[in-house]
Amino acid sequence: MNCKQFNTIPLEEVLLSLGHLPTKKSEKEAWFLNPFAKENHASFKINKNLNYWYLHSEGIGGKNVDFMRKYLNTSVSEVLIWAEKQSFSSFHQHNISNQKLENLPANYEIIEIKNIQHPALLEYLKERKVENQTEFLKEIHYRMNDKNYFGIGLKNDSGGYEIRNKYSKICLGKKDISTIKNNSNSVRIFEGFFDFISFKDLENELEKEPSDYIILNSVSMISNIKNSLGNYEKVELYFDNDEAGDRAVEIISNETKNVEDCRVLYLNFKDLNEFLNQQTNEVQEQYKPRFKR
Repeated sequence: MNCKQFNTIPLEEVLLSLGHLPTKKSEKEAWFLNPFAKENHASFKINKNLNYWYLHSEGIGGKNVDFMRKYLNTSVSEVLIWAEKQSFSSFHQHNISNQKLENLPANYEIIEIKNIQHPALLEYLKERKVENQTEFLKEIHYRMNDKNYFGIGLKNDSGGYEIRNKYSKICLGKKDISTIKNNSNSVRIFEGFFDFISFKDLENELEKEPSDYIILNSVSMISNIKNSLGNYEKVELYFDNDEAGDRAVEIISNETKNVEDCRVLYLNFKDLNEFLNQQTNEVQEQYKPRFKR
């Protein structure tokens, strides 16, 4: 990745990858608390059209490379090395104006969508302790830049697919949330679909009835749901135990009634899937056969 390529990635996505959520946003701009220092009122502004940032409290600004040089306190070359290691969805994503497969762009083609059966994908689900939770997922085979790929996919509300496998994390099509309706008066909200299917694996054990479910597929999608939560009598949040998760809980709690932060369930773990993995490992250890010498 070079400077020109890195500067084309939406800076808002870069900030989100670092755990910084906007305090206010519109189609043209987004405001954040100062990413370089603590402050109570947002002074960091992003012009989305120009993909340019300006920090009013210090009177400085620039593009992505300038931001990361200051954020990491390092050189341009080190910034590009860092950027190369990230999985920015917009760097891989190709927008689809028409969701019919035959009209996909020439450099991006979905070849096949089917139930998950590839051994590598089944093994990946097994490693994440969610091998039984395939009801909402598909096996997606696609071609990009003259190479064939495959992964586990969850369809979003715009007809795109969130794709995951052991080595990649991208979105095919338009980025959006995924909504699963059960005509419920309660809703459970998750950051990603591995959190969601991890919860489904635990749902009976937690003695919880099915509800409506919203998978954000990125915390940047949080603004897409705030106006739709008022119809629910109860809103349960299952975000990551990190700064971005804290901010997401704060944003929804400030604008929605009857919100419950359910992270207490996995307080000492990064997320629900990590908690599920630890719990499964402990059960397996408990029932491991003991052999006498």
